[in-house]
Amino acid sequence: VQLQASGGGSVQAGGSLRLSCAPSEDRFVFDVMGWYRQNPGKQREVVASISRGDNPFYADFVKGRFTISRDKTTNTVFLQMDNLNADDTAVYYCNARPFNLWGQGTLVTVSS
Repeated sequence: VQLQASGGGSVQAGGSLRLSCAPSEDRFVFDVMGWYRQNPGKQREVVASISRGDNPFYADFVKGRFTISRDKTTNTVFLQMDNLNADDTAVYYCNARPFNLWGQGTLVTVSS
């Protein structure tokens, strides 16, 4: 099974993007799904995650701006990103546990 992420792109500061991530097969049950991001030369960092009980976690730097949600019927996780700034520029990866699956990454570029 693979995770397929989409929705990245280029946007001006203050704009919005919505990322989506879905598995290539729907026969798995994921406990936690989340989004991470990474820039060249830096460690991958968690952005947000959500449990099967719909309990969200947000990194401090996105609180109040990003919203994570999931559709358990399709195992799809979404990341609504509002009020983007240049520091949000990164490759965003989705993740699914307990299998520790990673998506291929989708690039988000925010211009100031």
